[in-house]
Amino acid sequence: MALEDAKTQVDTAFTRKGLRGLAFENAFSGATSFLRRTYTKDLAGVDLAITGVPFDQGVTHRTGTRFGPRALREASSLQPFDPPYGWPTNPLEEMNIIDYGDVAFDYAHTPSFPGLVTDHIARILGAGAGTVTLGGDHFITLPILRAYAERFGPMSVIHFDAHSDLWADDDMDRIDHGTFFYKAVKTGVIDPKTSVQIGIRTDCDDYLGVEYIDARTVHEKGVAHAVARAKAIVGDRPTYVTFDIDCLDPSAAPGTGTPVWGGLHSWQAAAALRDLAGNNMVGGDVVEVSPQFDTTGATAIAGAHVAYELICLYHWAKTRR
Repeated sequence: MALEDAKTQVDTAFTRKGLRGLAFENAFSGATSFLRRTYTKDLAGVDLAITGVPFDQGVTHRTGTRFGPRALREASSLQPFDPPYGWPTNPLEEMNIIDYGDVAFDYAHTPSFPGLVTDHIARILGAGAGTVTLGGDHFITLPILRAYAERFGPMSVIHFDAHSDLWADDDMDRIDHGTFFYKAVKTGVIDPKTSVQIGIRTDCDDYLGVEYIDARTVHEKGVAHAVARAKAIVGDRPTYVTFDIDCLDPSAAPGTGTPVWGGLHSWQAAAALRDLAGNNMVGGDVVEVSPQFDTTGATAIAGAHVAYELICLYHWAKTRR
C-alpha cells in the first residue's frame, strides 16, 4: 500500500476493510473521520474509540469549540499516510481504532448534557475500549472523568493548559469550563496528590493540592524536567491526559477561545507528549479548538497531532509497559 493507492481509496471512513492499517486516500477528499478510521458504533473487538463532543456552552469568552471535532477530523487527514514520527510503534497498524462519531444531545437542554457524556463514555469503556475525545470546551472533561472514575477509581490527571480551571464553584450543576478541575477534585473524581498541571500562566488562588509546572518553568528548566516531574507525580496509577490547546502559545494556536501569551511552543508539546510514554495512560482528550479564529488552520493541525500523540500514548501503555 502506498500513495498511488489514492486512485482506488475514497471515503475509507465507510469503505475500509478491517480496522487496522494506514490510509492513502487523498488528504483533500472524502469523508473525514479521524485519521480515516472506520465510522462505526460497533465496539466489538475495538481497542480505542475516537469520539467527538461538540459542545461550547460552558465558555467564558469566545465560542466556537462546538466545531472543534469537525475541524480536528479534517486536519487529521494529513496524518494517516505514515507511522507517527518519533515513535517505535505504529498504533494504526497494531490496534483496532474506530471513529465512534459524536455524542448526541439536545443543544437546548444543557442540564441533561453532562449525564449524556458520562453515559456515552461509560458505554465505550464498558465494551473494553479506551477513548480519545475531540472537544468541545474544557467542561466536557468533567463528565468524561466521571465515567473513568466509575471504572478506575479517582483518576490521576496530567493537565496541559494555560489555566488551572480551579475557580471555586460549589454549585455542581453549573456548566463552566473554568471550574471543571475544581469540581472533579471536590467530588473525588480526581486524586489531587497524583495529578499535575503543565503550562499554567494565569493566576489561581488555591491549587487544592495539585502540583503545577508553569510555562516559564518549562521554558527555563526544559521539557525533560517537566516530564520527569509529571511521571513521578502520577506514578503507575491509571492516568488521564487532557490537553487544552491554549496550553500552546497563541502564535502556534490562535484558534481558541481564551488565548494567553507565553505558552508552550508546538515542539515542546510534541516532545512532552512523546516523552510521557510509559505512564499508565487509559484515556485522554484535546479541547478548546475554535476553528473560526484559526485563520491558517494551524490550531486544528496542532490539535490533530495532539490527539494522534494521545493515541500513541494509549497504545504504548497497552503494549510496551
